[in-house]
Amino acid sequence: MRTVLMVAEKPSLAQSIAKILSRGNMSSRKGLNGACSVHEYTGSFLGQSAHFKMTSVCGHVMTLDFIGKYNSWDKVDPAELFSKAPTEKKEANPKLTMVKFLQVEGRGCDCVVLWLDCDKEGENICFEVLDAVLPVMNKPRGTERTIYRAKFSSITDTDICNAMNHLGEPNRNEALSVDARQELDLRIGCAFTRFQTKYFQGKYGNLDSSLISFGPCQTPTLGFCVERHDKIQSFKPETYWVLQAKVNPEKENSLTLDWDRVRVFDREVAQMFLNITKMAKEAKVESVSKKEKVKQRPLALNTVEMLRVASAALGMGPQHAMQIAERLYTQGYISYPRTETTHYPENFDLKGCLRQQANNPYWAETVKALLSEGINRPRKGHDAGDHPPITPMRAATEAELGGDGWRLYEYITRHFIATVSADCKYLQTTISFSIGPERFTCVGKVVTSPGFTEIMPWHSIPLEESLPHCERGDLFPIGEIKLLEKQTSPPDYLTEAELITLMEKHGIGTDASIPVHINNICQRNYVTVESGRRLKPTNLGIVLVHGYYKIDAELVLPTIRSAVEKQLNLIALGKANYHQVLEHTLDIFKRKFHYFVDSIAGMDELMEVSFSPLAATGKPLSRCGKCHRFMKYIQAKPSRLHCSHCDDTYSLPQNGTIKLYKELRCPLDDFELVLWSSGSRGKSYPLCPYCYNHPPFRDMKKGMGCNECTHPTCQHSLSMLGIGQCVECENGVLVLDSTSGPKWKMACNKCNVIVHFFENAHKVRVSPETCDLCEAALVDVDFNKAKSPLPGDETQHSGCVFCDPVFQDLVELKHAAMRHPMHRGGQGKRQGRGRGKGRRPGGRLNPKKPKDKMAALAAYFV
Repeated sequence: MRTVLMVAEKPSLAQSIAKILSRGNMSSRKGLNGACSVHEYTGSFLGQSAHFKMTSVCGHVMTLDFIGKYNSWDKVDPAELFSKAPTEKKEANPKLTMVKFLQVEGRGCDCVVLWLDCDKEGENICFEVLDAVLPVMNKPRGTERTIYRAKFSSITDTDICNAMNHLGEPNRNEALSVDARQELDLRIGCAFTRFQTKYFQGKYGNLDSSLISFGPCQTPTLGFCVERHDKIQSFKPETYWVLQAKVNPEKENSLTLDWDRVRVFDREVAQMFLNITKMAKEAKVESVSKKEKVKQRPLALNTVEMLRVASAALGMGPQHAMQIAERLYTQGYISYPRTETTHYPENFDLKGCLRQQANNPYWAETVKALLSEGINRPRKGHDAGDHPPITPMRAATEAELGGDGWRLYEYITRHFIATVSADCKYLQTTISFSIGPERFTCVGKVVTSPGFTEIMPWHSIPLEESLPHCERGDLFPIGEIKLLEKQTSPPDYLTEAELITLMEKHGIGTDASIPVHINNICQRNYVTVESGRRLKPTNLGIVLVHGYYKIDAELVLPTIRSAVEKQLNLIALGKANYHQVLEHTLDIFKRKFHYFVDSIAGMDELMEVSFSPLAATGKPLSRCGKCHRFMKYIQAKPSRLHCSHCDDTYSLPQNGTIKLYKELRCPLDDFELVLWSSGSRGKSYPLCPYCYNHPPFRDMKKGMGCNECTHPTCQHSLSMLGIGQCVECENGVLVLDSTSGPKWKMACNKCNVIVHFFENAHKVRVSPETCDLCEAALVDVDFNKAKSPLPGDETQHSGCVFCDPVFQDLVELKHAAMRHPMHRGGQGKRQGRGRGKGRRPGGRLNPKKPKDKMAALAAYFV
């Protein structure tokens, strides 16, 4: 019996696909990484009996990054990133140990079937999976085929079974196009971002952005927003005049006519036309025309149109809308949401999808009428050769999906029903009048067949006053003629929907990446989202774009990125060489980078006008260890300390508050310590500004506070305040927060675990002695007599937090209210003092299960 490994892109997809293929007759277990499950069943594969193992990844298995030393902003010239800096594939999420998990499940398997999403990113993940599992799979016999690719567009029984019966091969060219895009974005983006971030944050204090990023797609996206801003700022309103006439076909009703000249910009000319028309007493009907007109039903729905509508009509940001669409897809409610196609294939089961909606109270009548009278073939749209248009695949209720999920599903369903409905038909009547020598017109519309507008009422023809029945030559009394003075108005800021349209038109990004680029310019504080989801550029965004225009307009114009996207598409089609495209594009941007660096003074001149220099920003906080003068605390992102006398800037932890720490000084460099805190419910720790930026010991990294410092005698260091290994993460140490009294706590110096203990204690100290059972440091606790929870009215006790039964009801585990980016969980060179492994229900630490392998805390000078 052959063993077949099958891999999907998400755990929920794996479960759904396995359920369909096994007809529910499967067993499930958790994988070794805890995030992915494995579903097993027996069945038939290519005519032979087989044992199937269905599992998944969690998106990309690997990510592209520079090798170690090239990740240092301080040691590497950004120009080296274009060619000299080697890259490597690293695990996208090391904590998931995805490669090891895939190898464990793939060992001994004969075949692999790849159920990754059917787009370019999915093809790329196929080869990441293959790189992990092929070395451990059974070797093929002769020319036996072992790699298969399933192509599907929805999680339905029909589509999944059809994919299993028509297995293909993964597309190497599409995977290479993604590799090329990743490498270009990494090298170009990092080089420009590192240079301009260091340059401008080293000079200005109120940029209010932690990263001054550049991206080959992100920057042109910002450029569209700033271009509209510039048009608004440079707009000069002009006064114009409109002649408005009203006639009275009936005594009680009046009809407003539109002037055929529309408007004039000269007051005297407008006055002349008014005087001429006022001489006439009646308006004469010159012509009456009636035409049957058609408002076409919409094309089938693709990703870009869905994102546009989600932003403009539903008030959802593109990235949020995409996340909801992906969730609806993985749950089987809609087809694959990433598609450029607006044309249904001839064999698509339109009626089957429509029948699914026959019982929904919102559109049941419309659906039943279409099924009985016959559906209309959808309009012929664009076939991009990827996936069918976005279609509802199964019925749902508002209670099932709730909130935004239902609103997006409802729109997708209404849009689908509209595509198979009839066009909207209406009768348009146009009456042309003459008042003296001037011509006026009025238009009326009457719906004859509502068609698709019944299901999409927001597209319906607006109700208008019915026009009077009249014929050529009829005369109507004039009720009023007047001159209206108006002004031209500037355009408004771009909406997300308009920006998506521009990005699609100019080839910036793909249907999958457009939401990411828009989200990036918001996150970087380059634009703010105003009411109506309009994107208003900030000062920083405006100055950056103007600076790019001043130095090299191609950095911000869409033309060069659009050309790169075309080359990437040619790689995907097998018509362009991966290495040649990469080398040629990087060579162009390397030249542009050198010119940008040489010309940076041009952008700096614009920055000087809008932002304040570091020396003029911030408030005095702590003393510098070099000159002993006060350094200024700059609170705007990224928060930092600046010594204007030494002209040095020191990075600080972000997303928290910084204050002076009791005027205590670091024993190594004499800098005053500061205290970082994420709030009363979070964690806090002291740090030396100099050590934080220049690690003093070999086993420390940049960005470590006193709670990770390995100084052997400093009273604030890990050596003196570390208690034991973290109860959750592998490499963290629980460190006493000596500022937390009377609500004492210890917090992990790697993850967001917090242990509250000994509330209302007068003093809590870490003893030099260790526990015999688990080797954690003992804790000396001193209570006030009136509030002592210790037995026998004792006020002092020394014991192990993990093992001492006296302490077990005084210790409670919680998680920090906020997890700070600096709290890394990576592999450390140092182990903690030991920990109690188990935890009692309710968050209590379990003192009865000490860890078997304990290591003493070691701290050494370089």
